[in-house]
Amino acid sequence: MNLNLKGKRALLCGSTDGIGKACALLMAKRGAQIIMAARNEEKIMTIIAGLSGKGHSYICADFNDPENLKIKTRSHLNKTGPIHILMNNSGGPPGGPLIDANANEIEIAFRRHVIANQYLAQAVIPGMKELGYGRIINIISTSVRQVIPGLGVSNTVRGAVAQWAKTLALELGPDGITTNNILPGFTNTDRLKDLLEKLAKNNGITYEEMLESTSNKTSLRRVGEPEEIAAAVAFLASDAAGYINGADFPIDGGRFGV
Repeated sequence: MNLNLKGKRALLCGSTDGIGKACALLMAKRGAQIIMAARNEEKIMTIIAGLSGKGHSYICADFNDPENLKIKTRSHLNKTGPIHILMNNSGGPPGGPLIDANANEIEIAFRRHVIANQYLAQAVIPGMKELGYGRIINIISTSVRQVIPGLGVSNTVRGAVAQWAKTLALELGPDGITTNNILPGFTNTDRLKDLLEKLAKNNGITYEEMLESTSNKTSLRRVGEPEEIAAAVAFLASDAAGYINGADFPIDGGRFGV
């Protein structure tokens, strides 16, 4: 099984924290040349300095402004050449009931995820066709299969991304470009910590109690680590995953219930 990524170029979005950062570190270690895409240039530079290998670069852009992201991505690729791998990943919308969300919240989330993904795909697919190799991997959520209470806007937009990806899988498969979704469950990131702190406060319990309750909703009785999600992403990016297309992969420790 060939899991090596040597000679591959990967554009990794949201790669300065959590799952995205873990993906950058692992994929660089396996030989990929990384293009980081995120909005915090200081964080980007710090992480790039710690990546294995050479030739890494970055695009500093805000995913809330997909038009600017598109321009910067196209400009970067025109200078550096096509890529083999695109990982779409961006911070989730704020929590709260869907019925209380205003239209602006939904529109911002849709632009950050669906529109940004669309622009990025349009920027990289011609090059993937030229190379004869393409992997589009989307970091979404287990809410695609079972909605998560209190994350109304996220549930809505993540579902849209999943259907977008499955449509691309159908359209791009004949060109040797695969499109798949990673559905992380409860993962040890700053976002999970923020959500659990708010839930703990609302329920009148400690953060530690909330974390234990959340962990007990998985068959492994723990939350996952970003590196465990990164392992699945790196696999889908490799030659070994060439016959996997249009699939959803829950990496959730056997999550059950709500």
